[in-house]
Amino acid sequence: MLQPWRTGKVIRIADETPSTKRFWIQIPELEKFDFSPGQFVTLDLPIHEKPNKRWRSYSIASWPDGTNVVELVIVLLEGGAGTTYLFNEVREGSELTLRGPQGVFVLPQSIEKDLFFICTGTGIAPFRSMSHHIYNHQIPHKNIYLIFGCRKSFDCLYGSELKALEKKIPSFHYISSFSREEPGDGYRTGYVHAAYEEICRENMQKGDDGTAMPPPANFFLCGWKNMIDEAKQRIQALGYDRKSIHQELYG
Repeated sequence: MLQPWRTGKVIRIADETPSTKRFWIQIPELEKFDFSPGQFVTLDLPIHEKPNKRWRSYSIASWPDGTNVVELVIVLLEGGAGTTYLFNEVREGSELTLRGPQGVFVLPQSIEKDLFFICTGTGIAPFRSMSHHIYNHQIPHKNIYLIFGCRKSFDCLYGSELKALEKKIPSFHYISSFSREEPGDGYRTGYVHAAYEEICRENMQKGDDGTAMPPPANFFLCGWKNMIDEAKQRIQALGYDRKSIHQELYG
């Protein structure tokens, strides 16, 4: 069911990286904003006459906490009308028109297989929400691998927070990989693909006929099209069915 447009109030803005901001938006007409981790909201920004050129959708980076406040994490895109408006015109106290929650990119009802959360940049938003939700509700789970990629270490989003969460959740593994960074402690270099390929190959199992089979898993992908397209090819090359791959495309 499509949600109505509502008026949200920006109650806080914070710089997360040199090019990324966090926006906390309160929806005063609601006592509680109900959503499932992984869903998104759509903003109707005053940047064009045509509605479909004004709408911008962003995954909710916070988790359901019984309040009417949601957090969005947004990167400034060069030449992007929507993010330019949000970065230059929106202040604490500004009002934004929004609709949501929307989307079916959500956790399975029962986590019976390993989960791979694979993302780049602000694509980490739904997985931050899902990971905290699993912890807050002590949801039974298998191994969870949150594999995050960006160019440089200073572009890392929620890094210290997710490292702390890793210590609290059994079988939760936070892995960061920086494609343009020199080797160092606590992170990988290169792209995200090598990380999940190594994990799957290290945990290969023997089938009834003795052939090697990858461990049962579901893959959730969030980020730009090039990353998602390559990941889908590589995951299937490991032996997984397309039905095990779920995606949320940015851009």
